[in-house]
Amino acid sequence: MTEMLLEVKDLKIQAPKENAPPIPIVKGVSFNVKRGQVVALIGESGSGKTTIALSSLAYCKPGLEFSGGEVRLDGQDLLQMSDVQHRDIRGRRVAYLAQSAAATFNPAITIGEQVTESSVLHGILTQEGANKRAERLYRALELPDPDRMGRRYPHQVSGGQLQRLMAAMALCGKPDLMILDEPTTALDVTTQIEVLKAFKKVIREEQSAAIYVTHDLAIVAQIADHIVVLYSGRVQEQGSAEQIITRPAHNYTHRLMEAVRPPPTSVTHEEYTDKDDREKPAIVMDDVTAGYGKIVGDEPQFTILRNIDVQVDKAQVVGVIGESGCGKSTLARVAAGLLGAAKGKVVMEGKTLQPSMLKRSKDDLRKVQFVYQMADTALNPKQLIGDIIGRPLEFYLGLTGKQKRERVAELLDMVELPQEFANRYQMELSGGQKQRVNLARHLAAKPDILLCDEVTSALDSIVGDNVIKLLTRLRKKTGVSIVFITHDLSTVASFSDRIVVLYAGRVVEQGTTDQVLNPPYHPYTRLLITSVPELRIGWLEDTMQTREAAVGIARGVELTAVGCPFFNRCPLGIEDGTCEKETPAYRQPAQGHVIACHQELENVIESEEKPQMILKGYDKVGRESQLY
Repeated sequence: MTEMLLEVKDLKIQAPKENAPPIPIVKGVSFNVKRGQVVALIGESGSGKTTIALSSLAYCKPGLEFSGGEVRLDGQDLLQMSDVQHRDIRGRRVAYLAQSAAATFNPAITIGEQVTESSVLHGILTQEGANKRAERLYRALELPDPDRMGRRYPHQVSGGQLQRLMAAMALCGKPDLMILDEPTTALDVTTQIEVLKAFKKVIREEQSAAIYVTHDLAIVAQIADHIVVLYSGRVQEQGSAEQIITRPAHNYTHRLMEAVRPPPTSVTHEEYTDKDDREKPAIVMDDVTAGYGKIVGDEPQFTILRNIDVQVDKAQVVGVIGESGCGKSTLARVAAGLLGAAKGKVVMEGKTLQPSMLKRSKDDLRKVQFVYQMADTALNPKQLIGDIIGRPLEFYLGLTGKQKRERVAELLDMVELPQEFANRYQMELSGGQKQRVNLARHLAAKPDILLCDEVTSALDSIVGDNVIKLLTRLRKKTGVSIVFITHDLSTVASFSDRIVVLYAGRVVEQGTTDQVLNPPYHPYTRLLITSVPELRIGWLEDTMQTREAAVGIARGVELTAVGCPFFNRCPLGIEDGTCEKETPAYRQPAQGHVIACHQELENVIESEEKPQMILKGYDKVGRESQLY
């Protein structure tokens, strides 16, 4: 066997047009993948990353066709093979991992059946052999309860676990090459580290090769051996990971590096309201407890939020940060009236709102707008953009005809889109353009508060940064208050006035951006800060040896009714019946800054003096032990 596994030579892909010349999409791309190597294809949305990666399956997206070049797997040109030969290669020799694990798995079939299906269908393994291999992969990917994992259904595991199970599905048939298409983009920072570590470990142990598709250079620095930088279907630069990260030559590579999430730092924000207005909160959540299922007393059957106190002032941006499962979206749903609180109240401009949106007035609904994460699913694909934006103008403000069309044009200008987009459909727009339309649709109601739920998590770093800048300008121009929900602490730090750190349905810390990002801070806040990837080769290995990572990253969020919910992941936890049994008190290091922790503030501050403590073995309170 040759060391070279995949050779892509002068690959060209085009979109054919009736009565017109075809549109070139991929314009002569060449690169190689060696056995045991991870090659990263990096670039912003529309650069052709996924289209090029799919060529290793001899597959083109609908509406595209191969127009030149070669894609050789072990010397055989895939583009010259028959459909029968392609079926034999796909899933057996080349496996594909999609971006969305939730969309990949069938919710009605057990995980084990789906993980082993391809290897059994291709005749690589018997069902018994596939089950044994799947269990070995569950262990290698550090999944919990590997003996029984295959009997679970997709909804019974977390998003990060599903992402790793997708890797198990691809690896079960022992493929020569894996295509990893943005597998960590929508994951929170701690889960992302866990998944990256698992992928890196399994690729090394299985001696597989991989093509890793992403827009994030910081992620690439942790896993890739070779990097191919793409823009508009062309290679701008390629070389070893060390060379691209430390000595980039092309201006576009520098641009990608500038868009990498920086370490979270506090910034000084311009005030957009006077002091009197800031003293009148736009919305207040007062002692809110909420969840799902039948309510008994003040407790829902499944309590998600517990005793939440959050205030958003006029024209203020409040970032709500936390991992998946912490209750961030549930908090926004309560504020919008999509989910009624079991206890507590939501107050807007001194008026207590009805818990359910069905009982709120039209004006109350107008003032609080919920901007959904996925513009693809939020925008009706059968309606023109002008009709989508015009609907709230008609419903809330009574605008019709010429007035409505003129206002639609103004709103498109406001979100920096051409007015002619009013006559397009959402499928004709890029991801970033769709999100701008999504914002324009909600701004049409002239809201007082925008609830932005992970609106940049599925966008590449450059497009996401542009959306953040747009939100900043809209806040300045309209005076709208923004609740920005995210798992990305770097993003929220860049433009939030205040930060609320949510963990397991409780507020563990809140304060101004400067207060939350400078010690003393809650141990969970510290875990989030240290989990933001840096543009540095070796960062992942260094981070996994810190005390915070060793104790906290590998464990998921557990909702608890008593004690501190972070106790099982906390390097400062007190094991004398305090942390696991008693609700932590709120400590106040400064005016407006609160931390929910049993530890005295001086102990938290002392722990900050050693931010990169290397794990030799520590017990729950950080004392060196003989465990390792």
